[in-house]
Amino acid sequence: LIGTLARREKLHPFDRGAVARAIEYCSRRAEDARKLSTHMESLSDLVREANYWAVQEGRQVVARKDVERAIQAQIARVDRLRDRTQEAIMRGILHIDTEGEKVGQINALSVFLLGDFAFAQPSRVTASTRLGEGELIDIQREAKLGGSIHSKGVMILASFLSSRHAAEQPLSLSASLVFEQTYGQVEGDSASVAELCALLSSLANVPIRQSLAVTGSVDQFGRVQAIGAVNDKIEGYFDICNKRGLSGQQGVIIPAANVEHLMLRQEVVDAAAAGRFHIYAVETVDEAMELLTGLEAGVPDAEGYLPAGSINALVAERLAYLAELRRIYAMKIETRASGNDEEQNGEGGDDG
Repeated sequence: LIGTLARREKLHPFDRGAVARAIEYCSRRAEDARKLSTHMESLSDLVREANYWAVQEGRQVVARKDVERAIQAQIARVDRLRDRTQEAIMRGILHIDTEGEKVGQINALSVFLLGDFAFAQPSRVTASTRLGEGELIDIQREAKLGGSIHSKGVMILASFLSSRHAAEQPLSLSASLVFEQTYGQVEGDSASVAELCALLSSLANVPIRQSLAVTGSVDQFGRVQAIGAVNDKIEGYFDICNKRGLSGQQGVIIPAANVEHLMLRQEVVDAAAAGRFHIYAVETVDEAMELLTGLEAGVPDAEGYLPAGSINALVAERLAYLAELRRIYAMKIETRASGNDEEQNGEGGDDG
């Protein structure tokens, strides 16, 4: 196909490296390492521009570096918003931590689409928990800045939390989730794993590694599900970490189902191969929490007891404490109400 395009347009022939890079480009457009996009207009544009760069250097054969240069030139013509966003993060205007640990705070990954150009940036998600009556407040939805799919994701993670940790006791919890420093619509459920991890961190009072970003949706059983634009999300976080300096601790946690969709830029592949950046594939929220906290998630034994000090044990202990606290407050209110009734009855008797 590429040879036919070159002959029809009277272009220089492409060597095998150039053809291979064009195939990678088509696979990246399809967002699938096992498929290729055959969108002819975009492929034709790439072939013509790669030929232009070969002609500029006085060569008779188009090489891989010419195709790569054409791809980078296409991006450079439309990436102004991405550059401005990354500049805001680097200058500290948008607060994104890529090192250290924080309780109830995590890096999720958001994607922006501008025509055919998509880019991602990390978004700070925070969670707070307190005594309540089982209410999970999605601040984006309350402010009418959350789409229906995002709201669905938050309701699913709330269902998971209730079924796992409050199946036989009241969920005496009030929690809030929010995307910090976002002023537009938030849509999609690809941050539901990150939101759930932030919520569990707040409940267990266990800090989360800020060097890791998380993407993926979650079902009611805590299984991590595939999401879209996984390559853009990984590269968006990599770019920020790379500009700040790769420490060897940074990385991205993705759903295991998305591994076959990986078609990353060469510099990201090289950094991962050298151990300077990491990509972790997980199948459950428990696996993600173990990577984020360094603690064991905790699986109940034959008698239903969780390992002491594990994340799930700490969450269960906190929820049990909140349930007991709620019971005590309810008893105090009931006692106070009974006392008021007795006083009123006594006063009525004296009047009689």
